[in-house]
Amino acid sequence: MTIHSLNTKRTSRSAESRVAAQEWRGIVSELNAYGCAVMPGLLSPEECAEIAALYPHEEHFRSHVVMARHGFGKGEYRYFKYPLPDLVDGLRTALYPRLATVANDWNEKMGVAQRYPVEHAAFLKRCHDEGQTRPTPLLLQYGPGDFNCLHQDLYGALAFPLQVAILLSEPGEDFTGGEFVLTEQRPRMQSRAEVVPLKRGDAVIFAVHNRPVQGTKGYYRVNLRHGVSRLRSGRRHTVGIIFHDAR
Repeated sequence: MTIHSLNTKRTSRSAESRVAAQEWRGIVSELNAYGCAVMPGLLSPEECAEIAALYPHEEHFRSHVVMARHGFGKGEYRYFKYPLPDLVDGLRTALYPRLATVANDWNEKMGVAQRYPVEHAAFLKRCHDEGQTRPTPLLLQYGPGDFNCLHQDLYGALAFPLQVAILLSEPGEDFTGGEFVLTEQRPRMQSRAEVVPLKRGDAVIFAVHNRPVQGTKGYYRVNLRHGVSRLRSGRRHTVGIIFHDAR
């Protein structure tokens, strides 16, 4: 398996066309209401299998993290190195402009001065100028009993407020348990949990850190964390697309 076997010439749809085919009005509405939204069927089963099959091949990755060693949960993941697999890189580039529009709207509502450029290359340049030069897209692997603690993927002073995770395994066939979980803490209220059902090839977009919520006196900021519940059987692979780079 080589990283170039995932190039866009082998896929039936380009990253741009498959992203454009999603129902973005509904996606934005879900993001604004709940802090997460599902893009169904973003990858084919064959593409999911090809990406997951990269996991044992260390030459495609810059680092390997065993979660239990750091108190992150149980399971492991690997960060891709540059150049990214073409399909992952293409989706990162194609998704970013649509999500940057959401991110800029959220920051305006929360009174945050930061604005994000339209093109992902321009945003990456900002990251690199801040010393954040290491790629953050990653491939995660869970086995029985594994889980991911609630967390936020920030990696540096400059962080993009939305992230995408694509499920590469089929629930009920490849694994059981292992649900994607998002929690939201509103001021002076108990936390709200959102459990997102996904099928193989589905992607979930979610808020990394904060998002605005409409209150009686205008918008206020809520805090979010995400994780994965305990895997009960089988093996689960996920590819995560993070738009900012790391220090």
